[in-house]
Amino acid sequence: MAVLGIMIEGQEGLNWERWRNLCRQAEDLGFESLWRSDHFFSVMGEHQRDCIETWVSLALCAEWTKRITFGPNVSPMTFRPPALLARMATSVDILSGGRLVLGVGAGWYEAEHKAFHLPFPTLKDRMDGLEAGIAIIRETWEKSNPKPVRGSIPLLIGGGGEKRTLPLAAREAAEWGLGGKPDLEDYRRKVEVLARQCELAGRDPKSIRRSFQTAYLIGRDSKEILQRAAAMREMIPRYRGLEPEAVVEAARQTWLVGTPSEIAEQLRPYVELGLDRWHAQHFLLDDDEGLALLMEGVAPLISA
Repeated sequence: MAVLGIMIEGQEGLNWERWRNLCRQAEDLGFESLWRSDHFFSVMGEHQRDCIETWVSLALCAEWTKRITFGPNVSPMTFRPPALLARMATSVDILSGGRLVLGVGAGWYEAEHKAFHLPFPTLKDRMDGLEAGIAIIRETWEKSNPKPVRGSIPLLIGGGGEKRTLPLAAREAAEWGLGGKPDLEDYRRKVEVLARQCELAGRDPKSIRRSFQTAYLIGRDSKEILQRAAAMREMIPRYRGLEPEAVVEAARQTWLVGTPSEIAEQLRPYVELGLDRWHAQHFLLDDDEGLALLMEGVAPLISA
């Protein structure tokens, strides 16, 4: 069985009014968790879009919600000194009563780093920095007070790299996540690689939650799906100029698309391979009806 979370691309038009509403919807509709990206501007080149600061928004999420798990998916280690990130995360965790999961990554969006005068080392150096940063985060939690509610904060580590990312997740992560809709056989192999790395690290593979972040296009019927596809053209630049039917066909390549039962059926093989949490990548930020449909129609089928 798997649980359902919402994943928000905070750099693609998120403002404070929308964030407050999304926190309320996540809580009231019964989602298990709420996640948001950590960027400084649009990763789609739409730099006029609003982008509210990630950790300020997470502090408000801690206050505006009472039940849900939440966190960044993920905070690049290139953005903030790891000791500072550890202290920020501790403050938000305490505000929430211990509901934060700290997603961390190596950083990937070079244009963003250049635009905001942030160093962008080689991939090897970024991965080295991620590993070293995690060690500093854990040391900071040990040395400083107050401490996180649980003594430390669970880490989410995303990515499918089999040489460095999966071994790192096996050693350090409470949750391992992937982005996009992975090929099923590729996902099966990565689950097996993670299990082997856990054994080498002396961990039970079942102690690591497995998740992936995938966009979706949902409707009660084909008419509703086409209506959302038409709305999605304004959000996703590559879909502009396409007819709604073409948007649906393009989305099927990398998204979960269909009625609630069809989306649940697309998720089922991953759940059978141990998927614990689907981060539903929610692009239409004002589409509360779409969120309700996820919880009413998909969540019961993947949690059974």
